[in-house]
Amino acid sequence: MVFNYYPGCTLKNKATELDVYARASAELLGFELREIENWQCCGAVYPLGADVVAEKLPSVRALQAAQVQGRPLVTLCSACHHVLKRVNDDAQKSKDFRDTVARYDDELAYSGNAKVLHYLEVLKNHIGFEELAKKVKKPLTGKKIGAYYGCMLLRPSSIMAFDDPENPTLIEDFIRALGGKVVPYPLRGECCGGYISLNCPNKADEMSQKIHADATRLDANFLITACPLCAYNMKKQGKLPIYYFTEILAEALGIKDE
Repeated sequence: MVFNYYPGCTLKNKATELDVYARASAELLGFELREIENWQCCGAVYPLGADVVAEKLPSVRALQAAQVQGRPLVTLCSACHHVLKRVNDDAQKSKDFRDTVARYDDELAYSGNAKVLHYLEVLKNHIGFEELAKKVKKPLTGKKIGAYYGCMLLRPSSIMAFDDPENPTLIEDFIRALGGKVVPYPLRGECCGGYISLNCPNKADEMSQKIHADATRLDANFLITACPLCAYNMKKQGKLPIYYFTEILAEALGIKDE
């Protein structure tokens, strides 16, 4: 089973744990992440202007590569996943968008037929959490784990279609498959303030602190996330440890020292 893979910039430097353990775990679970050639940064922020096209071209190029090869495009970073999926939605729904893209680059005849998947969706829908549980060598028994979704995986829900935006369960089911104990704290889908970290750092800290306090109140040992920006913002609070979901996956599969 082979998937096209878009790693994104941060996974090549500040968030290598997210990438390295995903690849190693995929190999053990029987699927391959085949990195697309010559990918470019997605920009990490989806431009909201309807007439903004140039900033979306790197995403279109990645999507077209996946379409040509006829395989779904898998991402790990929540920001990359968010941008790619929304740009893909633009291409699917707007002829004006497709025509403007083609005027920028006549080699970009993208029709919106690529499928964008998050790595967690591959685990759920293509491997299956029951099958994943059978591969666990070092169950996370006794570890009380909080899933931190953040906002980008879940919203806008009509486009992302990742999980219920108000009461998500996918990452909780993932934790259970690894033998961990789920801590279902209420603020797991709230924004950490990631995109205002530079211009409003105090407000971002306040938002992150509320999430930490919520998980701590319910006695979580640590939180897991799929977002490097969320991890950066949350780690600054210094209360609960923050890990990427791929780290606990690799640990449970026995390919990462605890």
